[in-house]
Amino acid sequence: MSVLSPPAESAKRRPTRRRALGLALGGLIGARTAPALAVTTSPGPATPGLTAAASNAAAWPQRPLRLRSAYPAGGVSDEVLRALAARLAPRLGVPVLVDHLPGAGGALAMDWLAHAEPDGQALVFSATSPLTVSPHLGRLRYDPLRDIQPLFAVMAVPLLVVGTPALRAATLAEALRLPGPLRWASSGLATSGHLALEAVRLASGAPIVHVPYKGGGQQISDALGGQFELLSSNVAAAQLALVRQGRLKALAVGADSPLPSLPGVPTLAQAGYPEANLGSTFGLFAPGGTPAPLLDALHQALAATTADEAWRQRLIAADNLPLQLGRAAFTARVQAEWRQRGALVRRLGPALDEARS
Repeated sequence: MSVLSPPAESAKRRPTRRRALGLALGGLIGARTAPALAVTTSPGPATPGLTAAASNAAAWPQRPLRLRSAYPAGGVSDEVLRALAARLAPRLGVPVLVDHLPGAGGALAMDWLAHAEPDGQALVFSATSPLTVSPHLGRLRYDPLRDIQPLFAVMAVPLLVVGTPALRAATLAEALRLPGPLRWASSGLATSGHLALEAVRLASGAPIVHVPYKGGGQQISDALGGQFELLSSNVAAAQLALVRQGRLKALAVGADSPLPSLPGVPTLAQAGYPEANLGSTFGLFAPGGTPAPLLDALHQALAATTADEAWRQRLIAADNLPLQLGRAAFTARVQAEWRQRGALVRRLGPALDEARS
């Protein structure tokens, strides 16, 4: 598997709207679905544009497929994306290349995708938060309704709150009663881990100081070095291994129920913080305006690649819930999360000022 450095962009960029966010996102909470997100199956008279799109889909892919992660190497998304790429390559008959564009809680990669050519040759692997949280913070330079197409949801990932060697407490409740600042790290501004800690801070009144990272391995290295007391991030096999070794202490999880791999560790709701009980949905996204035949071809390849039991067990072993949501179901999930996270952002108010642009 090749890991590419981001090349210089030479392709002609598609313009994006820079409207007020409330107008740009109006369709997400309305009853209608934007045309770019619709799945059309009814036959009709052929048109030159549709014929060309179908012809392009039949010839796709003609060159290596690029999968860009919205997060750094070394995290849960990197592990899953590399495994997915390795499975896709023999099915497609072309190399599948993985690279990374982290930053702004995933919004940098989404901004890149919004300007990419809609030719089915480049996708972004990300959590949904750049579409469901960042818009409420005024952090976008793209229209999440028109410029981004939810393509295929791969997994739901619980949130894990751990204590580091710097923490002098056995439980989350004890940690929140400690005197002085409590340094709490997350994988970045506007991520689920960030929202969760702010919800805990608002409800508890604890003197929490946010320490944002860009995700990936650096936050784990700093956690082991005691650079902060708490960390909330998506659960990953590497973190679970460190918990089992006693190098990190699991304090709570963001999930519907406790995780089988962490017996005795409560959910954040059980710990008294229901608004902090958050997880993440990860999937692949395409540029808005990608022709439906190309989206169909991509979906068929991804669905076939992730359908077997070995893939499911790989995700389950790391406490992730396997998903196989196509465009319509994934879009509906994004809409529901947009409403839920928007309400939470409004309730948290000034606590999220550092995440606002």
